Amino acid sequence: MVAEGKCLARHDNMVIFVGGVAPGDVVDLRVTRKKKSFMEAVPVAFREFSDLRVEPFCEHFGVCGGCKWQHISYDTQLQYKQKQVKDNLERIGKVALPKFDPILGSAKTRYYRNKLEYTFSNNGWLTNEQIQSGEEFDRNALGFHIPGRFDKILDIRHCYLQPDPSNAIRLEVRNFAKEHNLPFYDVVKQEGWLRNLIIRTANTGELMVIVQVKYEDQEAMPKLMAHLEVTFPEITSLQYVVNPKGNETYHDLEVVCYKGLPYIHEEMEGIKFRVGPKSFYQTNADQAYELYRLTRELAALTGNELVYDLYTGAGTIANFVAKQAREVIGIEYVPSAIEDAKVNSHINNITNTTFYAGDMKDILSDELIERHGRPDVVITDPPRAGMHQDVVEKLLQVHPNRIVYVSCNPATQARDLELLSEKYDVARVQPVDMFPQTHHVENIVLLTAR
Repeated sequence: MVAEGKCLARHDNMVIFVGGVAPGDVVDLRVTRKKKSFMEAVPVAFREFSDLRVEPFCEHFGVCGGCKWQHISYDTQLQYKQKQVKDNLERIGKVALPKFDPILGSAKTRYYRNKLEYTFSNNGWLTNEQIQSGEEFDRNALGFHIPGRFDKILDIRHCYLQPDPSNAIRLEVRNFAKEHNLPFYDVVKQEGWLRNLIIRTANTGELMVIVQVKYEDQEAMPKLMAHLEVTFPEITSLQYVVNPKGNETYHDLEVVCYKGLPYIHEEMEGIKFRVGPKSFYQTNADQAYELYRLTRELAALTGNELVYDLYTGAGTIANFVAKQAREVIGIEYVPSAIEDAKVNSHINNITNTTFYAGDMKDILSDELIERHGRPDVVITDPPRAGMHQDVVEKLLQVHPNRIVYVSCNPATQARDLELLSEKYDVARVQPVDMFPQTHHVENIVLLTAR
């Protein structure tokens, strides 16, 4: 197993990357892409199956593309995720490393997500079996994008990612739409009404459903909303958004709350986090708690520290560690996320947090440090691209005692560790699995100042 969940093979000293296989499979391959130093290929026939293989549990496996590692056991997945972190930090980071802590697996390997987005399409994807059957099929679909195809949606019968009543709500919306001839969206022609269905479940039992449509329909929308309200009384936040744009993003659009409150709550250690229709929150809430608990543990807070939380998002980490710190300063690029962070402090009576919105390399300035002081601890959880070089240079200048670096991309994390090695040593490495059945892995690194 190598990057992005693919496997590596060699032929005549040429590296070949292959998807949809397991280490140890013996396969015939068809080359789909050829470069000077590598090729990409797909399996066309299996001669022998690997001992690492298990039977995938989802009928959509191999077509949907959402859970690409269902064909190998969870223990094997964890071994390869640990190896992925180790390889990236050793090969890219080129810094002295301690013995890695064993990866923390997820207690739930199915139904662990708290948010899913389904897309409507009037041109649903047909599987090879359906095509070969010669039958006529209803092409209206509600499900997931086929990998690499913006215009093709696979109709999903049962998804193992989100707990009930997620599947029931999706199927009911689809059936209601078909029975009442509500037009499914055509993304190529930019026609149709129903565009998107978002379901958010919370560990408090609260439930949010958002229906996204192309245009206002004063007759159809009340019927659909009323039907969902009656059929699923457990929905605590029922909303819809009218989106006439060419894409499905709605952060700049009004979301109308039809029933209940315009938000739901997640909870960690008694701290409530308000999640609105546009809020970011870690999609595996149970494992997010473990991630943040370990982050706090590595920060080794005593109650006297000034903490800077970079890329704070909705202030989840900042508010989570606030009780163990003297003061927490959170910085985030997205203004709406910072508003969520302030609300989360307010509703939990947390008074020792301050949040700033803006570009990290601009906000993390000499003026800010002069205003609040030099941080004792920095927690940083950047996006997949890692930290901007200006941010790394500022950390080297400010020189906090400890940096806890949380990453969803060990490759860019390793790049940043090499830059930080000018003044820091890697003291601990703790991989965490947030997304079972996929190749994605989170990693926490503790850096101590020399």
